[in-house]
Amino acid sequence: MSVIKLSSLIVFILVLLPILFARTLTSDNLHSKKPKAFDFLKNLQGCRKGETITGVHELKHYLEKFGYLSDHVDNDHFDEFLESALKKYQTNYHLNTTGTLDAETVEKMEKPRCGIPDIVNGTSMMQPGKKKHHNSTKLHTVAHYTFFSGNPKWTHHLTYAFDSTNRAVLAPIFVKVFAKWSAVSPFSFAEITDYNAADIKIGVHSRDHGDGYPFDGPGGVLAHAYPPSDGRLHIDADEKWSIGALAGYIDLQSVVLHEVGHILGLGHSADEGALMYPSMGRGISKDISQDDIQGIHALYP
Repeated sequence: MSVIKLSSLIVFILVLLPILFARTLTSDNLHSKKPKAFDFLKNLQGCRKGETITGVHELKHYLEKFGYLSDHVDNDHFDEFLESALKKYQTNYHLNTTGTLDAETVEKMEKPRCGIPDIVNGTSMMQPGKKKHHNSTKLHTVAHYTFFSGNPKWTHHLTYAFDSTNRAVLAPIFVKVFAKWSAVSPFSFAEITDYNAADIKIGVHSRDHGDGYPFDGPGGVLAHAYPPSDGRLHIDADEKWSIGALAGYIDLQSVVLHEVGHILGLGHSADEGALMYPSMGRGISKDISQDDIQGIHALYP
């Protein structure tokens, strides 16, 4: 085979593999033109307190889902409670605290993201950690990692199992993910076949899958996971997944790496460069950052 033909074949495989993977992992309607879960936000851009606009109730549901709003009136009136919730969101994400749904806030809110709330029981999971002082270099850095309430932990050896027919696709990805976390933490991981006996239980699901936190279709919540010692990790079957960074697709390994961070006990980080930042852009990949490493070392000294 000529060099030109071989190069073309390699490029073909690298481009086609993520697409084949996405079709294997996701539902049949993956490539349809259905609206994305957070598309409603674009129609509400510019709305503010005192207005009544069709669709504001969806904004309330969004902010309720991620911990910013409770006990709200389920209507389309933009009241003071919604304004307060929106300001909390803007504060967490370092946006201008306008209390209105401005363009910058819409751009941030419409990104696909993890299903773990930003605020749990009134406590933000995105507040910066303690300042780290490096006397030798006279540098001052702020750690942004957080933990779940009570700092729940595991022992250092964990087992995992799959409950879906996608094991052939998922297993190699999880091997790489667990190797990355093992390299920066005291953990070791081993796959077993007994799903019920496993510490970490991995599944691919669509919409309502019985845990009280239904997925919302493409372009919304990508996955969610439970802290120690629950160990469930659920991936949304309806997303446009890829293996590696591919324009228009979500890199599955990056998302799984994030969710395993939750499994181990890490909360969300306010550092946009950290793996544990809540949202995930299309066409990019992420890895464990220094902030994430500081977090796992603080939780497991």
